[in-house]
Amino acid sequence: MPPRRTLLAIATLLRRGLSSGVGGVGAVVESKLTLDNINPAVLVTQYAVRGELVQRASAIQESNFAEKPYRKLLECNIGNPQAVGQSPLTFNRQVLSLLCYPELARNPAAAALFEPDAILRAKEYLQAIPNGLGAYSESQGFAIVRQQVANFITKRDAGVPAYKENIFLTDGASKGVEKMLSLILRGRTDGVLVPIPQYPLYSATLALAEAHLLGYELVEEEGWRLSVDVLEEKLAAAKANGIHTRGLVVINPGNPTGNSLPLENMKEVLRFCGKHGLILMADEVYQENVWLESRPFHSFKKVLHTMADAPKVQLVSFHSTSKGFLGECGMRGGYFELCNFDPEVVQQLLKLVSIGLCSNTLGQIATGLMVQPPALGEPSYARYSAEKEAILTSMRRRALKLVDGLNAMEGVTCNAPEGAMYAFPSITLPPKAIAAAEAAGKVPDTFYALALLEATGIVVVPGSGFGQKQGTWHFRTTFLPPEKDMEGVITRMGEFHKGFMAKYS
Repeated sequence: MPPRRTLLAIATLLRRGLSSGVGGVGAVVESKLTLDNINPAVLVTQYAVRGELVQRASAIQESNFAEKPYRKLLECNIGNPQAVGQSPLTFNRQVLSLLCYPELARNPAAAALFEPDAILRAKEYLQAIPNGLGAYSESQGFAIVRQQVANFITKRDAGVPAYKENIFLTDGASKGVEKMLSLILRGRTDGVLVPIPQYPLYSATLALAEAHLLGYELVEEEGWRLSVDVLEEKLAAAKANGIHTRGLVVINPGNPTGNSLPLENMKEVLRFCGKHGLILMADEVYQENVWLESRPFHSFKKVLHTMADAPKVQLVSFHSTSKGFLGECGMRGGYFELCNFDPEVVQQLLKLVSIGLCSNTLGQIATGLMVQPPALGEPSYARYSAEKEAILTSMRRRALKLVDGLNAMEGVTCNAPEGAMYAFPSITLPPKAIAAAEAAGKVPDTFYALALLEATGIVVVPGSGFGQKQGTWHFRTTFLPPEKDMEGVITRMGEFHKGFMAKYS
């Protein structure tokens, strides 16, 4: 029996509940969830990448394109390469297949179906993971994969060492971002500096945490430059409003903007974070998607370690199997690496991650395969390299072709693609179009994007879902549809835009 003190406390709570009409005979009981009683933070959370446009596209598809002049949607709204026809890499899928059915890896007959190095890699994983993929892993992720990630980072960063103890495997980069924000944010007076435009994961996660998104605008007229002066202004304004700024998010290469940061700009960002004691969250999931040869990818960690005046900065960097040339979005694989974090804090983060037991094991292996591809001299090397090169070369061609097509449209300007998978053109909408949008209860760029969808089947995301400078309108589009479809995308988009501008001019 519970102690008397506990029973008295329960009785007191029951009396209070009865007197306030909660529970008990004759009480009014809320028997179901409604919009009036769910978590209010959910109501204000938005995620435009899968918002109104995608819901309408689904309805069009379910109607079997009734009364539409097209019979196929062209999904340019999300970085989901395999959904629009990209093939998975052969070596990776062979290893994953063998791990899902381990008996096959041990069967001599496998030699007729799989490359010998794929079989050897599968056996290496099986030896290190005796319980198989169907069992939980360590909460931080398989040790063998974390070591592979550490080796990859060390090689990528020209010898700057990485250690598996500082690496956490995650269900895609998004889960890593969510965990870090859960660790960093302490309450409603905390905020994080986030680029505008931004990937709406950040605005959504901050909204759910009831924390402040401190948006700093990138300078579109200068190729989406990141201005440290703007960062200083936003930081000062937050302080004046009683907001404690905890960290800075940088997406490089950029989403949705497609820009790549110059090396000196990265150093400025690191100095800014060191000066103000901010945690730098480096979203580097597009590090393989670099289209401007004069601006190669540099990780923030590498830049930090090569600065003569290196500030003391706590840095967390994110990577994912979803982007690059793999496009393994559904595998939900990724990692984040901690740099300069106190061991006690790392232990608290491990506790936080442990609540979810572990990330999915297939995604963990997909991450290992991402960071340790076939090496020169191995049987799969030539095929793997050819598949990789074909994907990246084609993506670059599509990027250039799409941006050229956008810039040929009246009132549309788009910065040259430097990285990532997106273009983020600016549209000058006629006053009549803006008035029509207001009459329809729509944001003008949403009104435009919905009209584009209805007329052409092309799905894009309105710029308002990412944030944009007041008085400007944009949309985000990928250049991921196959090259055989890209000409159609550009032609249909151009014809629609010409008609839209004529209608509302």
